[in-house]
Amino acid sequence: MNLLSSIESILFITTKPITAKKLADILKTSDSKIESEMVKIMEKYNIKESGVFVLKKGKEYQMMTSPDNARVVQAYLQDETSGELTRPSLETLSIIAYRGPLAKAEIEQIRGVNCSLILRNLMMRGLVEMQEDEETKTPKYSITFDFMRFLGIASVSRLPDYEKLRHHEFVETILEGVKEGGEDVRQ
Repeated sequence: MNLLSSIESILFITTKPITAKKLADILKTSDSKIESEMVKIMEKYNIKESGVFVLKKGKEYQMMTSPDNARVVQAYLQDETSGELTRPSLETLSIIAYRGPLAKAEIEQIRGVNCSLILRNLMMRGLVEMQEDEETKTPKYSITFDFMRFLGIASVSRLPDYEKLRHHEFVETILEGVKEGGEDVRQ
């Protein structure tokens, strides 16, 4: 395993700051090795020519876009959050509306694809929110009051065919598979 490459990949996909300790736990190495590799990563990316930048605040790190590209990124994100929702975004939003709160792994198992960017975009639009499940300590996604207000509903149970779709056999089978060990039960 290439430690530097693994750290870069995790920094790239995470949507929030991460500590060296958490990285060390995930990558089964020491905090000091992570810190040493982070110095190299910051030297690699924190230069004028780079489109990404690695921030360090206290003991946390986060990869972000270069501050020099703030206007370009802001224009792109404005377009992403004001245009129509894509079919994958609508599918993900529907799954969360009818079955939420759900963990990312559950959503991805139902859809069959990675949903990280879709979830980020739905959160940026204010349609979905993430909260930590008190029991499992994992993030769970649910719809927001803004989503309900936009649809003009007082409760998710007012969604069309709510009971029928909430307890759909296909989704029940998939989610049961996730609980039993994460196997893809569709195969």
